[in-house]
Amino acid sequence: MIDAELEAFALEAGVLVEWEDVHGAPRRTPPQTLRAVLAALGLPASTQGELRDSRARLAAMPAPDFITAQAGQPFRPLGGPCGAHARMRLEGGGAVDIALDPETGFTLQGVERPGYHRLEVAGREITVAVAPARAYGLDDLASQRRLWGLAVQLYSLRGADPRPFGDFGDLAAFAGAAGRRGAGALAISPVHALFAADPERFSPYAPSSRLFLNGLYADPVAVLGPDLGDLGAQATGDDLVAWSDAIPQRLAALRRVHARFTSAASADLKADLKQFEAEGGDDLRGHARFEALHGTLFARDGARGWPEWPAELHDAAGPAVAAFAAERDDEVAFHIFVQWLADRSLARAQNAARAAGMPVGLVTDVAVGMDPGGSHAWSRPQDLLAGLNIGAPPDAFQANGQDWGVTTFSPRALAATGFEGFLATLRSAMRHAGGVRIDHILGLRRLWVVPHGSGPTEGAYLTYPMQDLMRLIAIESHRHGVLVIGEDLGTVPAGMRETLNAGGVRGMQVLLFEQDRAGAFRPPGRWSPGACAMTTTHDLPPIAGWWRATDIDWRVRLQPDLEAAPLLAERDTQRTALWEAFQAAGCAAGPCPAPDAPAAVVDGAVAFLAKTSCDLAILPIEDLLGLEAQPNLPGTTTQHPNWRRRLPGSGDALLAASGPAGRIASLNKERPR
Repeated sequence: MIDAELEAFALEAGVLVEWEDVHGAPRRTPPQTLRAVLAALGLPASTQGELRDSRARLAAMPAPDFITAQAGQPFRPLGGPCGAHARMRLEGGGAVDIALDPETGFTLQGVERPGYHRLEVAGREITVAVAPARAYGLDDLASQRRLWGLAVQLYSLRGADPRPFGDFGDLAAFAGAAGRRGAGALAISPVHALFAADPERFSPYAPSSRLFLNGLYADPVAVLGPDLGDLGAQATGDDLVAWSDAIPQRLAALRRVHARFTSAASADLKADLKQFEAEGGDDLRGHARFEALHGTLFARDGARGWPEWPAELHDAAGPAVAAFAAERDDEVAFHIFVQWLADRSLARAQNAARAAGMPVGLVTDVAVGMDPGGSHAWSRPQDLLAGLNIGAPPDAFQANGQDWGVTTFSPRALAATGFEGFLATLRSAMRHAGGVRIDHILGLRRLWVVPHGSGPTEGAYLTYPMQDLMRLIAIESHRHGVLVIGEDLGTVPAGMRETLNAGGVRGMQVLLFEQDRAGAFRPPGRWSPGACAMTTTHDLPPIAGWWRATDIDWRVRLQPDLEAAPLLAERDTQRTALWEAFQAAGCAAGPCPAPDAPAAVVDGAVAFLAKTSCDLAILPIEDLLGLEAQPNLPGTTTQHPNWRRRLPGSGDALLAASGPAGRIASLNKERPR
């Protein structure tokens, strides 16, 4: 088989052969990588016969019975010639006749009303998801103001009651404190379900399922009151969360709460739980069964995910799982109860944000993928890529590329299931929020996939139906009244940011990245109004740490052969350029501060952020407080205290201190609510 045939088939299957790296240099995916990725997609092409069979299998895929369209625009309901007429039954009632071109199958007019409509054509019924032109935005929020908000890692919060990590109760209190001081939004780290029984699985970006919440964050008192919901005395921990102690402690406390609820809760509370369970349906029960099974088998055998379970338990709908669920019904009920507590207490946190005057309130975060050994992969394996992890190709920060150890939706499965899993994920994230951040939104167009057993440099780009996904985001964002932010950092394909902006999805502009080729920082008046402005992110050092070069210290510590001198010299040049940008914008005065005196630089960065042209500015709490340590250091696990750092105090006290209060005043001056 010649490489040209292999490459042509790879393109048919959605695997890119040619692409550009972060420097704009052309790259070509080698044949061995194409074969490995195709094999993982169920389309082996190692021989001429395999390629012929796989091509026939791909061509035989049935036409989807779910398509997307834009309101008012013609669309194509079928792949070829058909009759002249079709009938569209509109969601919410009513119907319209649709005229078709009998030769091409294209409609001659569009449908104006957004929604999930049913088209009857040529003996088939097709769902047509008709989307507005843009996602929900600040204009829809009836706010012409330029808003500012804060970003926090949820676990880092401290509340009035001592706890080993922040929870939804602490979030509600902090949201209230921030809202009363002028913040319009509060972005939080992902709150997806993890693996409750395994205290070492605490990264918010490696969830077991994105359809459910991390029940450890539940605030029982907010839902049940102090008598039933009291968690009891808990160790507060220190400046780092000790997850190995904190998670078992919180689980034990939640079990005590569940026992009290079972024996003494009111009829109204029990009815609300029952309604929640009915609404959650099979997906909720499946997740609860997974948690019960995982807890049992992790404790007994150390099994970290379902692939390590006995074979008869691999089938979530099989008799062995049903028998286990019947035998451990109390444990399954406990995990449903915890999900209910988490859902209701997150709703109360969003209500607290809105009550404090926030126009947006909480901005939740959707992780890019899921653990292949987790709940979603077990209960809905048909949704996901098998045999492939996702990651990133080599770039300026990770020369060897990245394998994130997670998987995500299969493009073919998205089409075959009517985007069911994707829609469920969006709805979960938007359920109790006024905004949502989609991690690595570049994945709407393409994802770097790495075959199991290969290194990150041996991956390839797999394409996704971006137009369909953007339209579904637009529909759901309007239905939920939710702003959409896309994390668009990294190797960005040409035209991607323009497409996001046209669809109403805000990209991110990060101060530390806003430099031209000569090294000058972009003036605030030249930032994009439709972007979300930030000083830094959880994967980068805060401004104080960057100024002190603590990130360089960490790099040298982790890579002893790395020469620090050139990096420090480059940082000196960057410091000068940043201070000059602050001076030119009227955000700073006087000589450039020394590396060990970052306070004035943090003040300047906040004032600069406030002046940017972006309609929305989100300031990480680390920069509001002038902290130096970053929450996460990509490429590390145990070497750096990722996802463990706590804030130095509780909300009101933190925000009222002189440094943060002055920075809040700077934000309110430029962006009054």
